[in-house]
Amino acid sequence: MQIFPAIDLKNGQCVRLFQGDFSKQTVVNEDPIAQAKSFATDGATYLHIVDLDGALEGRPVNLEIIQKMKKAAQVPVQVGGGIRSMSQVDYYLESGIDRVIIGSAALTNPEFLRAAVQKYGPKIAAGIDAKNGFVATSGWLDISQVSYLDLAKRMEEMQVETIIYTDISRDGTLTGPNLEQMAALQKHVSVNLIASGGVSSRADLEALAELGLYGAIAGKALYNGHISMSDVVEVEQHAY
Repeated sequence: MQIFPAIDLKNGQCVRLFQGDFSKQTVVNEDPIAQAKSFATDGATYLHIVDLDGALEGRPVNLEIIQKMKKAAQVPVQVGGGIRSMSQVDYYLESGIDRVIIGSAALTNPEFLRAAVQKYGPKIAAGIDAKNGFVATSGWLDISQVSYLDLAKRMEEMQVETIIYTDISRDGTLTGPNLEQMAALQKHVSVNLIASGGVSSRADLEALAELGLYGAIAGKALYNGHISMSDVVEVEQHAY
């Protein structure tokens, strides 16, 4: 299973949020370039970067910093946050980003997602962020009436190869991932699934790996020491 250390960018710093609440943020490193390099030096093979400013503004706010992070880390990166037009997708991928995550627009503008997948194939991931099983948009500020399972099926029909699923109620809480919802998704669609939200321990990573998922994202637990990068490397290399 691919494990993605997460770096969330806000005002040029690495932060962590609690349940996606921008008023409940903690700065975990003032230097995101150093953080990216540190993760890679300690064994990370792929980074997950979210432009929180971009999520709020609907445009790539931190691209220059992200490019410097990738150069420092020398590993692939996937980036999300406010990507709502093909020009933004082009901009990121042409600048050397390896995979772009389309989140809110996957629900609000499905034709955009379809066009991006047709143009770039596996370089496009779709993000599903849900609360109580219903999809959230606009930086998690709005909750729809669309089930996460229904949206995942639509994405699969559009030939999306990778879906990142975040249970907002678990994000940043260290209460463990939503294994039930991930298992339901795994049965419902045949795409690469990445679990996000709530990972608090090596045991959580192992439980996700045992579901047969393609990947998992680790954020707060890495910053506070609940998970070490040696845990990440060992779980990635273990044959489940």
